[in-house]
Amino acid sequence: MRASQQQWFAKFLAGSSALALMGMAQAAMAQEAPVDGEAGGDEIVVTGIRASLEASANIKREAQGVVDAISAEDIGKFPDTNLAESLQRITGVSIDRSNGEGSLVTVRGFGPEFNLVTLNGRQMPTALIGDGGSAPSSRSFDFANLASEGIAAVEVYKSGRATNESGGIGSTINIRTPRPLDKPGTHGSLAVKGVYDSSRNEGNPVTPEISGIVSSTFADDRIGIMIAGSYQKRKASVNTANVGWRDGYLGNENNWGSLANPTRIVNGVEVPDPRYDNITNRPGPTDVYQVPQNASYDLNDINRERINGQAVLQFRPTDDLTATIDYVYSRNTVETRNSNVGVWFNHEDTSSAWTDGPIAGPLFYSEIFGPPSGTPGPNALYGGKDLSYSGALTENRGENKSLGTNLKWDAPGGVTIEFDAHHSVSTVKPVNRFGSSMSLGNAVFGVRGQGINFENDLPVISYEMYPGIDPLDVSLITPTGNAFRNAYFRNRINQVQFRGHYDHDAGFLDTIDFGVSYIDSKVRSAFGTIQNDDTWGGAGPASDIPDDIFKLVTVPDKFPGLAQPGMIESFYTFDFERMADLVEQNYQTCSNPLTGAAQPGTCLAVFNTDRRITERTIAPYLQVATEFDLFQNPAHFVAGIRYETTDILSAALVPAPATTDWVGENEFNVVFSGESQFTRFKGSYDNWLPAFDLDVSPMENVKLRASYSHTITRPDYANMQGGRTLDTLFRVGGGTGAQGNPGLVPYKSKNIDLSAEWYYAPDSYVSVGYFHKDVSNFISTTRVDTNAFGLTTPVNGPRWQAAIAALGTGATVGDIRQYIFENFPDSVTITGGGGNTPFTGVIHAAAGDPLVNFEVTQPVNSDQTASLNGWEFALQHSFWDTGFGVILNYTIVNGSATYDNTQPSSVTQFALTGLSDSANAVLYYDKGPIQARVAWNWRDKFLSQTGANPTYIEEYWQIDASASYEFMPGLTAFVEAINLTGESRRGHLRHTNNVTFASPGFARYAAGVRFSF
Repeated sequence: MRASQQQWFAKFLAGSSALALMGMAQAAMAQEAPVDGEAGGDEIVVTGIRASLEASANIKREAQGVVDAISAEDIGKFPDTNLAESLQRITGVSIDRSNGEGSLVTVRGFGPEFNLVTLNGRQMPTALIGDGGSAPSSRSFDFANLASEGIAAVEVYKSGRATNESGGIGSTINIRTPRPLDKPGTHGSLAVKGVYDSSRNEGNPVTPEISGIVSSTFADDRIGIMIAGSYQKRKASVNTANVGWRDGYLGNENNWGSLANPTRIVNGVEVPDPRYDNITNRPGPTDVYQVPQNASYDLNDINRERINGQAVLQFRPTDDLTATIDYVYSRNTVETRNSNVGVWFNHEDTSSAWTDGPIAGPLFYSEIFGPPSGTPGPNALYGGKDLSYSGALTENRGENKSLGTNLKWDAPGGVTIEFDAHHSVSTVKPVNRFGSSMSLGNAVFGVRGQGINFENDLPVISYEMYPGIDPLDVSLITPTGNAFRNAYFRNRINQVQFRGHYDHDAGFLDTIDFGVSYIDSKVRSAFGTIQNDDTWGGAGPASDIPDDIFKLVTVPDKFPGLAQPGMIESFYTFDFERMADLVEQNYQTCSNPLTGAAQPGTCLAVFNTDRRITERTIAPYLQVATEFDLFQNPAHFVAGIRYETTDILSAALVPAPATTDWVGENEFNVVFSGESQFTRFKGSYDNWLPAFDLDVSPMENVKLRASYSHTITRPDYANMQGGRTLDTLFRVGGGTGAQGNPGLVPYKSKNIDLSAEWYYAPDSYVSVGYFHKDVSNFISTTRVDTNAFGLTTPVNGPRWQAAIAALGTGATVGDIRQYIFENFPDSVTITGGGGNTPFTGVIHAAAGDPLVNFEVTQPVNSDQTASLNGWEFALQHSFWDTGFGVILNYTIVNGSATYDNTQPSSVTQFALTGLSDSANAVLYYDKGPIQARVAWNWRDKFLSQTGANPTYIEEYWQIDASASYEFMPGLTAFVEAINLTGESRRGHLRHTNNVTFASPGFARYAAGVRFSF
């Protein structure tokens, strides 16, 4: 946390805490006094913000285990316009933002893939393809797909319980939608608002949103109908400075791209290296450092359209029988148009300066290039170093459909029986003729020098052209490389649940819960690509592309608050669709079989990766609860056990190998048939998941809790794929390949939760909690030997043995190869040689040859374990009848597995991602016709990605605000502001100067009216 932020939060916390302590004392005394209006039977109805906070506090107070919740303030009105933005107000919950909006959720340091999302207690399918540039594999739920207006509450279960679906080590997040019979009568709301996004680079930044919900009951409140819908269109821009990096080297290493040493070897002679003198404060032998590979300024214009709809029909023919049919639909279409200007380093004639070790960061890095070849002009292929003017387009649509039914019977004798079933499908796929993610390269050649300065928050990218070359002369822009990627993801879940509840009300046990869940989940993840890598030096002359396709844009004004002198001032963007058509017309990129296979008449790549996974899980559970006095204090104990057994069938489309050829002295090739085939693997596992919860009330309105549970999270789909692929080249000793592992067992966590809570007023409480998790079954990789696909090799076969017998045991591989050419003409293809010249050609596999051994890499569960612990502090307080209130919380998370930045990339490391402290401070006012709220959210720096190089997202804070005024009963005008101060975001690798991205922040404003009835 920066010093100014620390001071601001410290003052806010101190002042708010002092006021809250005064209020707590007043509230404690008020509990002993008679309630005003009690004699006359008056009822005070609390609405709005305070009603939402009171409902959330009641959920937390009455829950089994550790639960936090956020409730709607009124029908059709949630505290935030985005579910993820609301969830970040809860202790222990942090979010990842995409395109300026909350998207993915991290709970207690465990990222999105470790949190299970359910809808009305049903496990929801997930479909997330990211940037569309690779085969999707994530189980993460994207909260950006759901509008908040149709949500009644969101519950975050932080401790395990036997009655919940498994899959969330971090948490289980249950989204509840409204039910008409829960609130008899006719109710509804209609809201219309306009959104102004100040980030938009060009065009109209104002977009519409409309939402409505109607709930009604009739026939003596025995039939209920609820219909809800929302439409949102948004235009925004996210501009970033991006830097790609080489791996982390030690100062004494000599790799491609590493810094020059005092001397180098030239033609076998050690001579001084003149580049060494161009390095200031070179990293020492044991210091670790990274050099930039490429850098760019990227302008991303985003267009999003989101449609949500719900319909619920309920029928209660008798007081003890309720039937429900519901349908939930969401569609989220996101288009991102990228334009960028960038440079690429060759790591030859470089200059640089560095900070001190042991982790040395660059202050600047630059490179000089030799003069270009050729003559500049629109009809010439002009050599030399390029300045890249590139563009990209992604346009994908996520669609979710869920049809469910529920039958609940309150049977005689305190028994409740419930049957629930749903069919839900989530799909993401491209919606244009090019695919899910496309990129087109253009360039102006003739760069003399280029560099990056890293001494500011924004990396300053600069370049210098050779004399006579104007980078803004549009007639010199030449088309270069391109890629068209096609990603698809579909997840279908059929689930049936039977639940029972028995109020025993006699003996030691008070309640018994029992049930069974069956889930049939099917996933398809597919991907294909068409890529032209051979034209980065120019696909053709600049005259192939008309000048009017380009548009000049400026750069510094797109980075307010971050722009620095010396950065690139301007570059050319282009019409992407028109350019793509010209590339295909002129160079047949999409119809050239050498670049990839396309669906006829399109640039949609044929899927060459196609993974299909079926998971079937049966999970019975039993839970018992009892109430008793513990040292004369009311206590409640719950014990539960959930048993889960899962069967997995995983299939993947892989190239079908047909045979092998011996093509060189120690070079053998797998020969593929040209067709593809599905390979299938099976797996299974089972788990016993106990859960115990104890709560004690040593004083009225005080609860002490202790919980112990086991929870699991399943591996991602890429690791579970059934495909086995073989590398084309293999040697005398055998070949290599890779495959998934459907036999992986889930991550498993043993959890301890402790908390103390004091509810000193209906909408006020203070709590402190401690949690500890021991996690095992992490995934690593191993190599296994297999005789895949029955392929054979001449090595040690009959022909090989015949050569050994004839030539002796001292024969070389080359000798054996020549012997087979000379003596087995029917199984070889000779392409050259003869006489005194060795034969060249191919020796084919033949009958009797032994099987080839392939060393195949696959993921496995390792014995690696990790521990995580933390503290959660929360205060929610309403200041008497002033209308003012405050919410404060702070979460501390610590883990045993952290990344050591002083180690080079060659050292394999294990670390937990997502761990960070977080805090919230909310000040609200809710009295009479006025409601207002200011919310501050902060998340500390966290590790977002591991591997050869760690990636960190730097600390970030954001202020949001909202206010409303009710002009007449039911008619309210409101305003909202997101990221009010326009905070920027930044990421880096080992050193803060190893910046990976820097992006300016912008405020988003909204104003509208809401009518409720």
